[in-house]
Amino acid sequence: MVEIVVSYHSGSGHTRRLVEVFSDALGELGASVHLANVENFKDADWAAMKRADAHVFAAPTYMGSVSAPYKAFMDASSDIWGSADGWQGKIAAGMTVATYPSGDKLNSLMQMAVFAAQHGMIWVGLDDIGAPVSPEQVGINEDGFCLGMGACSVRDKAQMIRASDVTTARRFALRIYEATARWTQGA
Repeated sequence: MVEIVVSYHSGSGHTRRLVEVFSDALGELGASVHLANVENFKDADWAAMKRADAHVFAAPTYMGSVSAPYKAFMDASSDIWGSADGWQGKIAAGMTVATYPSGDKLNSLMQMAVFAAQHGMIWVGLDDIGAPVSPEQVGINEDGFCLGMGACSVRDKAQMIRASDVTTARRFALRIYEATARWTQGA
């Protein structure tokens, strides 16, 4: 069974909604998913990250960067960096949410990718190309992100993220699941 940890911070609930959609899709595929809120990180969360085949990092983009609580989690992982039981060779991916279609989300995804590289992880980006390049894929990856998943928040608290981002997150979950399964079966 593929084991995936999704570590996240969610300031207003938008990132949490993205994580829930993504994690539900992973569960439907048969993955074992552990959600770890970085504001309440416990020893069990660190242990789950040690065991996991893949890590998915999820944080809102605030002022062009990952949120401060998520950056604190990243910094706290420095004790793991370079250790024999670190995260080297694990699959990694990233997701972020901001208000605007750009919203400087690319910078947050780059922070996550560099963070994963520092830990010796294997980064997997988003492979869905939506419209207008692929006209049949209207609503998929509307903002054209490739490095990871970039979603837009909406004011409707029942929705939290755009419907198209829900669809893209489910498709991204399939990509991460398949990449992790391929990577771990070859090990």
